[in-house]
Parts: sequence; structure tokens; C-alpha cells
Amino acid sequence: MMNLEFRSPAPADGEGDLASLRGDCALMAPHWAAPEKIASHPVSPSLIHGVTVPARSARLLEAMPDYGN
Repeated sequence: MMNLEFRSPAPADGEGDLASLRGDCALMAPHWAAPEKIASHPVSPSLIHGVTVPARSARLLEAMPDYGN
């Protein structure tokens, strides 16, 4: 006979629901400071060393369409 009992992946308690989590995050948000925006500049390819890409990945990326980015 098959056991058809279903179990939730996480314990179902009143304090662990999504609404409670969102409320906690909203209360903490004023305490977190966003970092200053840092403008990044392009790096010359000649300065990039030690990066290797497997041939399969390179072929996959080469085959992807270019959307002008």
C-alpha cells in the first residue's frame, strides 16, 4: 500500500509566514545603509589574466544572439 501522506517542506508555524518576514524586513530597512554608487569603468582586455573558459561554454556564448549590449 502506498503512503499518500504529504508533508510541508518547512514547519508551518504562525511566526514563519511570508507576511511576517516582509514585516520584519520593513522594520529593519531603515537600519540598513545602501552603499554609495560606484561608477565602474571598462577594463582593458590586456589587463585580464588567468581567466579560462571551456571550449563548450565559449561556443555556447558565441552562438547566443547579440541584443546590442
